[in-house]
Amino acid sequence: MWNLDGKTALVTGGTKGIGRATVLELLALGAKVIFTSRNQKDIDQFESELQEKSYICNGIVSDVSLEDDQDRLTDFVFERSGSLDILVNNAGLNIRKEATHYETEEYRKILEVNLIAPFELTRKFYALLKRSGKASVINVASVAGSQDVKSGTPYAMSKSGLLQQTRSLASEWAQNNIRVNSVSPWYTQTPFVEEVINQKERYDKIIERTPMQRFASPEEVAATIAFLAMEKASFITGQNIKVDGGLSANAL
Repeated sequence: MWNLDGKTALVTGGTKGIGRATVLELLALGAKVIFTSRNQKDIDQFESELQEKSYICNGIVSDVSLEDDQDRLTDFVFERSGSLDILVNNAGLNIRKEATHYETEEYRKILEVNLIAPFELTRKFYALLKRSGKASVINVASVAGSQDVKSGTPYAMSKSGLLQQTRSLASEWAQNNIRVNSVSPWYTQTPFVEEVINQKERYDKIIERTPMQRFASPEEVAATIAFLAMEKASFITGQNIKVDGGLSANAL
C-alpha cells in the first residue's frame, strides 16, 4: 500500500514546480500519469525526459480555466484509461498587487484558474473517479487561504474558497469512496516565486517568519500529495495539510 501500482493519475500544471515534482513522485511510486500544461514545448520536453526513464505518461495542452479544454481533457483521460484514481488540481495563477490596483479581468482570471477550474474539472471527472472505487482528489491550496501572507487578496480568496470546496466535496462524495483533501504550501522553490526570491528584503522577512528558516522544495510538497493519494491514507478526507515549515505554528 506504500505504492501507487496500477493507479491512473492526472496532474494539472504538471511541467513546472510542484506539479512537475508531483508527476515524478507519482510515476516513481508506480502510477500511470497524465499531466497538463498550457505550452506544447514544455510538454514535449518533459515527455521526452520521462520516456527516457521508461515511465508511462502522457501530456496534453490544456488551459484548465477554459470549458472546451476541460472537455477535451476529460475525453483524453477517458480514452486512455476509462477511469481515474488520482486527480491533483495543481494549476494555479497569481498576480501580486494591492487590492485597489487590480483590473477586473485580472482578479477574475485568478479566481477562474485557482477556484472555478478545480470545481469544474472535479465535477467533470466525477464519473471516472466514482468508477475507480478508491479515488483521491488532492487540491493544491496555499497557506494564503487561511492567513494573510501578502500574496494578494484575489489569490487568498481563491485558495480560501478551494479549502472549503475540499471540505464540502469530501463530505458529499465520501459515500462514493472518493476522498478529497488539500495541501497548503508556504513559499516553495519554484518558478512561481522567482520574483519574490529576487527581492532580498521580502525574502528575508519570509525566512524570518518561517521557523525552519528556508523555503520548501517542490519534492517536499509532492511527497505530501503522494501520501494523500495512497490507500495508506484511506481514512483521511476533508483535511488540509500545511507544508509550511512551521509558519502556522509561529505566533511571533
